[in-house]
Amino acid sequence: MGSVKLCRGCRSYDGSSSHSASPTMNPLRKGVISVTHNLLKPFLSVIPFCLFSLMNIYWNYETRPSLCSPESCNPTELMRHQKSVPKSQRNALLIASVLLLYWLLYAVTNLVIQADVE
Repeated sequence: MGSVKLCRGCRSYDGSSSHSASPTMNPLRKGVISVTHNLLKPFLSVIPFCLFSLMNIYWNYETRPSLCSPESCNPTELMRHQKSVPKSQRNALLIASVLLLYWLLYAVTNLVIQADVE
C-alpha cells in the first residue's frame, strides 16, 4: 500500500483537489496579488508618518497644562488643550488602525505568494 498523503486546505488524502478553480479566476487572482504586492512598497511611507504623528501626540500630552492658576493660563488656552485630548485620541486610534491594516495586508499577501510558490 502506498503512503497516504494528507494535504492542506481542500485537498483529499490522495493529493488531488476536491474542486477545480475556474480558469478565469487564475489570471484575475494573479493580477490582484501582483497589484497588492506592488502597492505595499509605496504604502510603506505611511509607517514613518504614523511614527511622527505618535511623537506629536506624545509631545502634546507632555506639554499640556497640568495645574492652571488664573495667572498662569487663560480660559481660552485651557479650553484649547481640553479640545485637543479627543483629537489626539482619535488620531492615535487612526494610527493604530492604519498600522494594523498595513501589517494585515502585508501578511496576507506574503502568505498567498508563498502558497502560489509551493
